[in-house]
Amino acid sequence: MHKRSKSCEPSRQMEEHGGGNNGAASCDDSACGRAAASSAAATAQCSTVSVYRAKINGAPRLVTAVWNKNIINQSFTISIDRHNAAAAGGGGSGDDGPLTHKVELKPWPFWSKKGLKTLDVDGDRLDIFWDLRSAKFMASSPEPAGGYYVALVSQEEVILVLGDGKKDAYKRTKSRPSLEDAVLVSRRESIFGRRSFAARAQLDATAGAGRKERDHEIVIESSLAGSRDPEMTITVDGVVLVHIKSLHWKFRGNETVLVDQAPVQVLWDVHDWIFTGQPVSQAVFVFKPGVPREVGADDGTGEYGVIGDAADYSFYLHAWRTE
Repeated sequence: MHKRSKSCEPSRQMEEHGGGNNGAASCDDSACGRAAASSAAATAQCSTVSVYRAKINGAPRLVTAVWNKNIINQSFTISIDRHNAAAAGGGGSGDDGPLTHKVELKPWPFWSKKGLKTLDVDGDRLDIFWDLRSAKFMASSPEPAGGYYVALVSQEEVILVLGDGKKDAYKRTKSRPSLEDAVLVSRRESIFGRRSFAARAQLDATAGAGRKERDHEIVIESSLAGSRDPEMTITVDGVVLVHIKSLHWKFRGNETVLVDQAPVQVLWDVHDWIFTGQPVSQAVFVFKPGVPREVGADDGTGEYGVIGDAADYSFYLHAWRTE
C-alpha cells in the first residue's frame, strides 16, 4: 500500500514556476506545516487548476477554476479569458488579461458560503452563483469532494457547473442548461511527498463538464537513494504501466500506454529530482489521452487561437519531492 501524498507545495517555489493561477485545496494543517518547514520563508499552499472551454454570449472563451488553501487562507477563483473576444472584434479596451473573481472562504460560522457575483465580460453579462454551505473537503483532495456547486450563467443559460449540485444550481439560477456542454481542456495539480505521489484525474479524451466522468488513480513511486540505480514506476488504477530503470539516463521521456483499452500518452521530466540536490525539487508529468499527433498535423486550436475540443485535454501533475 502506498502512502498518499498531500496536494501541497511551497508557495514561493510555485510562484517561480508560474503558479500565480494555482488554486484550491484542502490539505490538513500538519501536511501544510511540514511543507513550510521544508522550505525556509515559504508557506505551504495546496492547489488545483482546471481550464474549461465554454461559450459566453455565443463566443468561445477559456474559463479557469482555481481552488487554493494554505495554513491561513482558503479560496476559490474564477477567471474568464478576454483576449480572444478582443481579437475577434478587432478592438476592445486593450486589456487582454483575464477577468477574475476570488471568493475567500472564511472559517467562522456566521459567514455565508452562498453568493452571487455579476461580471461584465467585454459588454456581456455573466453571473457566477455558488453554494458551499454543505461542501465536503477531504484532507487528500485539492478541492471539495461534493456537496456544492459553482455555476456560470450567460444569456439565461447555465454554461458551466462545477460540483455535484447541478439540480440545485438550475433551480436557483432559474436558467436552462446550455445546449453545448463546457469542455475540460486541461487540469493541473500540485502534490508533494518523498517517494510516493498520488492523484486522481480523468484520462478520457471525451471528458466534459456536463458529463459524469470516471477518475483514475495515478500513483508515481520513485527510488532515488541508496546504492541501486534510481528507478520510477507509474501505475494507473493499480496497474504498473511505466517502469523506468537507470533514471539518471532516462530522466526525460514519454511512452504511450493503454488505460481501459484506450491509448494515453505519458510524458515525464524528473531532472530536478536527480540533479539539483535541493531539499525541495520538482518533477512534471503529463497525461494526454490519444496517440501522438504526426508532425505537421492540425494542433486542434480553433479560430482566434481558442483551444478546440475535448481531444486537447491533458492532465499536468507537478510532483514536489521533499527530503
